[in-house]
Amino acid sequence: MNYGATATFDALRPKLTRIAYRMLGSIADAEDMVQDAWLRWAESDREAVRVPEAFLRRIVTHLCLDRLKSAQSRRETYFGPWLPEPMIEAEPVEDVTLPLMLALERLSPLERAAFLLHDVFGESFDEVAAALGRDPAACRQLASRAREHVRAEKPRFRVERAHGMEIAKAFFAASDGGDIGQLSAMLASDVHLYSDGGGKRPAASRVLRGRDEVRRTLAAIDRLVRGRRGALIRYAYVNGLPGYVTREADGVLQTTALLVDGGEIRAIYVMRNPDKLRHLEKSLH
Repeated sequence: MNYGATATFDALRPKLTRIAYRMLGSIADAEDMVQDAWLRWAESDREAVRVPEAFLRRIVTHLCLDRLKSAQSRRETYFGPWLPEPMIEAEPVEDVTLPLMLALERLSPLERAAFLLHDVFGESFDEVAAALGRDPAACRQLASRAREHVRAEKPRFRVERAHGMEIAKAFFAASDGGDIGQLSAMLASDVHLYSDGGGKRPAASRVLRGRDEVRRTLAAIDRLVRGRRGALIRYAYVNGLPGYVTREADGVLQTTALLVDGGEIRAIYVMRNPDKLRHLEKSLH
């Protein structure tokens, strides 16, 4: 492997990883796919490759489609709500937020790939067709169907970054102080609470829906953790949403992300599965 080939791949690695992560919802799986792509790149006839980025994107897409087939069966037996591994950023990355990633989970693998490659990463339908092994017209239809599914997940009102983070700080302060009345006042009437413990830590076994049910659950949690509250590590954007990272009383990290719409919290996403939080330990030091 010569230096030029290595440099070419390394320059494309971040984009390839983003594509794989958006398709799979797992950082570890995404890194595995990119590493597999590296091995295929090393073994390929690179002189015959006219556009390395298109070639590598095609490899990563096919690898992800294969992985999705096995991932779907694993998620059918997953305990409780499934959330993607959290990505923590200082500034929001809006290409695929957490609600949209959950909407992508309801799509077929080909619909997901077509939507991501075209609508998110800006590839032409000719390029998408080459990556998926379909004709451009079919890929256009795949992306169109996907677009209809994810459109309903977009917030009605655009939230200013500062305002969204102010709400996240207020939500944490009310949670930390046990002010259930203040918490309830911040919630939309149709709020949803997703809590992913993966069967490894206590979490709701289903999505909780509506202000009354979520308020009762938050009150019950407050009674359980009183005197053993988690310590705030930092406020951050979690998969594009305002939120924060805490270290809970059992020593394990937890992320909380808030979907803010019209000044209210429409959804709360809590990641408690330790398997999905290990990658944060190094990045948060």
